[in-house]
Amino acid sequence: MKKMIILALLACLTTVAVVAQTPTGKTLRHVVLFKFKDNTSAADIKSVEDAFRLLPGKINLIKGFEWGTNNSPEKLNEGLTHCFFLTFFSEKDRDDYLVHPAHKAFGALVTPFLDKVVVTDFWAGK
Repeated sequence: MKKMIILALLACLTTVAVVAQTPTGKTLRHVVLFKFKDNTSAADIKSVEDAFRLLPGKINLIKGFEWGTNNSPEKLNEGLTHCFFLTFFSEKDRDDYLVHPAHKAFGALVTPFLDKVVVTDFWAGK
């Protein structure tokens, strides 16, 4: 239990540190939602998850990364099951990420499995 509390505190401190490092106190959030084709296998979905999780190690412009699968009881997800949440310090960093070879390679890997993709970006801050 103590270990979980410490990890939760570290996660909060990391978030605060990310915001504090930007000149404006704001961070750019890049939210990506996936709906997989009905015939996509569990193994293929796992390969997409694994590949996305590796991107922060390949692209140092990504300053924060979280992901998970939908568990909302509201049933308003319209078939979107996966959410990937990336943090950038600037629009330039985000724009450079979009054309980065590792991101392009990921796009080529994931595209055959996707039925729908939704992306939205927003500035979060004080």
